[in-house]
Amino acid sequence: MSDDPARASAIADLMHAGREMSRLSMVFRYAIAERLGLTVSDLECLDYLADAGSATAGQVAERTNLTTGAVTSMLRRLQQAGYVTAERDPADRRRVIVTLRPERAAELKRPYERFAEWTERLIEGYSVDEVTLLVRHYDHMQAMYLAELDRLRADNLTS
Repeated sequence: MSDDPARASAIADLMHAGREMSRLSMVFRYAIAERLGLTVSDLECLDYLADAGSATAGQVAERTNLTTGAVTSMLRRLQQAGYVTAERDPADRRRVIVTLRPERAAELKRPYERFAEWTERLIEGYSVDEVTLLVRHYDHMQAMYLAELDRLRADNLTS
């Protein structure tokens, strides 16, 4: 740690702001899920599929931190609601490939439109260096989250 009080204060402010942003992000996700008649896990699954295109049920389980049984139930529910298709992998019939239905993707984006516009306006005021710093920060945070999730899963296996 640094002996510089201004740096220590700035780091404390950054940590507090990060926690508050994380908390508000979760509250926002719960509100969006409720508006769409989904659970937060459903929404996380659909969000992941929107980025990934398609994924196996096992990959969905890993990215949502749900058991395979819970993912099976969730995917059945999302399939019945018309959000996803689930097809057996022709290369490995034991695996199921899940795909977000493109016609439903726009419906999922709608509740985020105003927030996305605000975010674009905010970012327009940032320099390229500032945006690059933020991308690097988010990339590092993502890697840290994934590493901690792996550690937590491993701890669950040994306890």
